Amino acid sequence: QVQLVESGGGLVQAGGSLRLSCAASDRTFSTYLMGWFRQAPGKEREFVAGISMSGISTYYTDSVKGRFTISRDNAKNTLYLEMNSLEPEDTAIYYCAAQPGSRGNYYRTERFYDYWGQGTQVTVSS
Repeated sequence: QVQLVESGGGLVQAGGSLRLSCAASDRTFSTYLMGWFRQAPGKEREFVAGISMSGISTYYTDSVKGRFTISRDNAKNTLYLEMNSLEPEDTAIYYCAAQPGSRGNYYRTERFYDYWGQGTQVTVSS
């Protein structure tokens, strides 16, 4: 079982930046495609970004394209989300999730992810 622990959240002013990290406990990290999701107050959890096992392919929801960058370091078993030009609408709890690579490439669909972190709060003030 893979344990995921997010860090790096916090309070930032609009226009600022944050870098989230997600540390995985399992040395098979490189066999999982990874995703970032977020849940704002009163809203459903939504897909933010996904990355292939190798890190070559990345995917984003339209609202974060050009502002957020997902990356991974398989040697360190760690996933990242670099967030720039933050907006108040980005305020949410951010979760990382792991999906077995053998399942296919269902980056945007929650139910295909087997493991989730506990979440880290990101608050963007206007």
